[in-house]
Formats: sequence, C-alpha cells, structure tokens
Amino acid sequence: MQNNEWNVVFKIEGGPARTLSVPRGVSLLDAAKQADVAIDAPCSGNGTCGKCRIRVLEGTVEGEPGRHISGGDFAEGWRLACLSKPASDLTLLVPDTASAYKTRMKITDLRESRERAVFEKLREELAAQGYRHDSGLETLSLTLKEPALDDAMADRERLIRAVSDAAGETRVDFTLHALRKLPLVLREGAFSCTCVFRREAGRGILILDLAAGDAKPVIPGLAVDIGTTSVSMVLTDLRTGDLLAAGSAGNGQIRFGADVINRIIESTRPGGVERLRKAVTGECVNPLIREMCRSAGLEPEGIYRAAVAGNTTMTHLFMGVPAAHIRLEPYVPAFFESGVQTAASLGLEIHPDAEVVLAPGIGSYVGGDITAGVFSSGIYRQENPTLFIDLGTNGELVFGSADFLMACACSAGPAFEGGDISCGMRATDGAIEACRIDRESLEPALTIIGGEGQEPLGFCGSGLIDVIGELFRCEAINAKGKFIREGKRIRRDEWGIGSYVAVFAGEDGQELAITETDIDNFIRAKGAIFSAIRTMLAIVDFTIDAIAEVYVAGGIGSGINVEQAILIGMLPNLPVEQYHYIGNTSLSGAYAMVNSRGVCEKITGISRGITYLELSSHPSYMDEFVAACFLPHTDGSLFE
Repeated sequence: MQNNEWNVVFKIEGGPARTLSVPRGVSLLDAAKQADVAIDAPCSGNGTCGKCRIRVLEGTVEGEPGRHISGGDFAEGWRLACLSKPASDLTLLVPDTASAYKTRMKITDLRESRERAVFEKLREELAAQGYRHDSGLETLSLTLKEPALDDAMADRERLIRAVSDAAGETRVDFTLHALRKLPLVLREGAFSCTCVFRREAGRGILILDLAAGDAKPVIPGLAVDIGTTSVSMVLTDLRTGDLLAAGSAGNGQIRFGADVINRIIESTRPGGVERLRKAVTGECVNPLIREMCRSAGLEPEGIYRAAVAGNTTMTHLFMGVPAAHIRLEPYVPAFFESGVQTAASLGLEIHPDAEVVLAPGIGSYVGGDITAGVFSSGIYRQENPTLFIDLGTNGELVFGSADFLMACACSAGPAFEGGDISCGMRATDGAIEACRIDRESLEPALTIIGGEGQEPLGFCGSGLIDVIGELFRCEAINAKGKFIREGKRIRRDEWGIGSYVAVFAGEDGQELAITETDIDNFIRAKGAIFSAIRTMLAIVDFTIDAIAEVYVAGGIGSGINVEQAILIGMLPNLPVEQYHYIGNTSLSGAYAMVNSRGVCEKITGISRGITYLELSSHPSYMDEFVAACFLPHTDGSLFE
C-alpha cells in the first residue's frame, strides 16, 4: 500500500465483500461510486438525505456524523458515507437497505399478476384502432438442395437464392451473427432450416437468425421503461402480442443521485457518461433481460427487436450521449428523435443486430416516457380537455385534447419516491403505503407493502401523502406544516422543531418519524405539481373546472388517495370520479412500439405536435409556486 492510500473492505450485507484502495481525502461514497459498490445516495453526496449509512467495523474515519446519525448510532459505528473519509485501513458494513435499489430485482409471476390483463386490454385497444403486429420480422422455412461435387455453391449463396425465390425479393443479405451459424445449422437440419428475417425499406430482406429444420420459433420483442428510479420491462411475442415475461429493478444510476440534475452533473466528470451508461445498462437492463429470458425459457440473443421509453436525460445517458446542455440555458438536448439503433451499439445483450427504437422526446425535461404515455393513455384522441400527470422522481404534465396538446415538467424533486425524506423509501416491501390517524389520540393505522408480518421500514410516496394529509385533517399541523398539537406521538427537539412518530422503536422495528423538515420538503414537491398545473392552464386561458378528466400515471399513482392529495393541495379540487389511475403508460407505450412500426410513426407524429412549455422561463410560475407551498394553498377558494 502506498502512503497516500488506505485499504477499505466493503462488506455488503447478503453479498460479496469488495476491497478497494482509497486515496486520502476521498469520501467513502465517492470511492464506492468509482468501484461500483452499490450505496444508495439520493442527494448525490450532499449530506442531506441520510440514506448512505454504513457501519465502521474496523478502523477509523474522519468527518462529521451528520444530522441523520443519532448519538447512539454514532457510538455503534454508523456513519454517512458521503461525509466520511478513511483515516486508516477500514472494514465497513454496507446494509441491505443501502443497496436494495440494485439487489431487489423482481420477475413478475404472470399467472398471478395484473400485468397480463393490462397488456391484453391494450392489445385489444390497438387492434380496434387498426394497428397490426407489423414489427417487420418474419420467419420462412425452406428445404434446400444439398450440395454435391457438381453443385458446390456456397451455403450463403444457396440460401439467398432460395429465400429470394420464396419471398419474392431480389435483395437478400445476412447479418454476421446468422452467417456464423449457417454451416452448422444447414447440416444439422439436413439442409432444412427456418430463417428469421427483417424487411428493410429500400434494402430488401436481412436474415437475422437461423434454426435447423421446420422450426416455429417465438419471435420475442423487448419493451423497456427507463425511469429515473426504476426500470420496468416486458417480453412480448411479436407474432401475437402475448406477454412472455415481465420484470423490474432499481436503476443503478441512483447511487449518483436521485434526480436527473445530479445525474447530469455526474456525467460531466471524467468518464461520467460511460459510468452512468453502464450503471443502467450493465447493472440493471442486461441482468433483468437474462432473468426474464430464463423465466420465459428463451435465449437473450433470440430477441430481435426492442423499444425504449424514458425521460430526456435517461435516454441520453442510456445511449451514452452527453447530457450536460439539458440543464444549461437555453436547455437544449442533443436529440429528440434518435433514429433506429442496433442492440450491439447500445450494449444490450440481445441479438446484436436487433432494431432498437426510442420513443421521441418533446423538451429538455419531457421525454419519450411522456410521448409513449400520451399515446397509450389516448389523451390525443379525447374530445374534451384532459390532464395527464406522470408522478415519479420527476413530475410531467400534458394538457389538451384531439385539438391541441401542451406539456411541461416541474422540479418536484425526489420526495414522491421517498428522497429528501428522513424516513422515506421507494415503494418496495416494508414501505408504508397508506396511513389513517385517529383525530383524538393521533394513533396511526398503517398499511405496509408486503402484508401482515412485514416490518415497516419507511414511507413511500403514497404513504407520505396520507400521513401529511391526515396530520393536517387532524389539525396536528398548520398550513405551513408546523406542529400545533402535543401528545404521545408528537416529539420536539432541543430547538422546538416537531416530528410525528409513526412507529416507536421496539413497536414493530426501528423508529419512523416524520419531521417538520420532511413535511416542508414534501410541501415543496406537491406545490411544484399544483403550480405547474395552474400555470399551464393559465397560458391556454383555461380554468381548473374546464378539466373533464385527469389521468394519473407513474410509480406512486396506484397507491394515491386522491381525496388526501386534494386536501393537501397537490391535485386540483375536482370530483374524485374524474380521476383515473392508468398505470405505467411509458411501458405500455413501449410495448405498443415494439409490436408495431405503425405505432412508432404515430408516436413520432404526436411528439411533433405537442407544444413544450419551459416553466422556468415563465414569469408567473414562481408566484404560483410560492402560493402553492402551503396546505392546501394561500387561496383557500381553490379547495372549497
């Protein structure tokens, strides 16, 4: 070991240990990032989220403990990785909660899930609209004349001639992948084979793959939604649209920050774009593809087409394109439409020549996930004004009908995914997703993801909406989010700052408390959503009561109690029956794209017809935002 480095052993709970040489003066979080040790850091190392907890087992560190580490935890060796630097050789424990975003990969059991029903309904709707399964992929089974001394034509030319005659196409070519398999496949099948090929405009037929004999191979397609926090995928049979497998996993980029701004900043550092590309593709997308293929009994190299939807920053980083100018005025991305790419060029471990299409973006902060969502929601076909809201790490809105569409994004921050909240977490097992509080005693009744017996670990977005709404309804907090009642569940620190203890230590597990700082962070997030809605409506001279329907999509939409969201001033005060949760519309749109080239053309047309509003440049937005940063709002008449 050189004098300017320390040996640091990261013992990952439930996983292998990693030993690194860490230069003096480098934080443990930065060292972990460089070595691909998964430590969740939603604030990207600013010391504000308290999520990058590690425990020192051996050795000493230097640095402040941070406000998120109690005196008792500090004495037990707990530290924040972002605020700690090695002062000796170290052995550290990385708890499972710090890396759960990466390790908890979920493959859906389609027999027991609602995903199959959702996509079957979508398939029926697409057929009703006249969209065919026209992915461009076909199969053709042939029996060739075997070569002989007087007929020594090469295998490639022999098959090209047969395909040309059978398919009525003069231009036929091979991918290198298919050519490498050709000699063995022909002889294994006694010169009978099945070709998988793609018809390409102006180029004829391109043979992608071969199988021996009269095979009837499944032709799978891959649909991918790359979210800032998580990645969701489905495998579909491109002949029929049937669902073959579904899965989801955390986006490995999360350790570089919970929001796109921190990701963009990280991308500007030496090697940053490639680190972020590998974090989502190598650590998340490709492992998930392998697991889904294993579940469906398929080989990844047999996936011949893929469609990807994501916000503008995610698609840039997925493709390895610098994203720095997205956050710099005048906020210009490198592309909205990326054209058709190949899997090999993007590092996807499927058929190397598979077509990969990306949903086109609209603006610097409204990307292909929203254009895909606009298509799958059908808002572009509505007769009456409709509001589409995608709630996740970012908040994106689309308002309009068949006559016009306007879109914008608001900087809601990561609060809806549990970021910037001391006991916040994503919607996985252990998350409190719903809460009811007794008005007199302030005792809570909690609903926890994972069911009976599951230990509560934190609040996800829908749970935060509930607990803050309930505290406001019970008059435990005022319009500014400050505690105005006392009781067993309300605690104050030495400065008089209040918090609500939802779970006492020893009741069901660790203590979980919502602080006034947490409430303030959440009020800002909900204020960003409502002020964006008001600003966008004002620009087109509409009022809230002109909204006929509200479609809510995104990660936390399924668990939202709309009445609570209205109570705290997050959503407009409209009849609850006008609200509809429509699921992961980004993934639904990608599914439609992978199955149909016609859908790809339609979504591109939709994206070109949407007007993008840059809220930061609109003079009234900040006034609207400030007014919305109260419970429910400074204008009480909006929620009467």
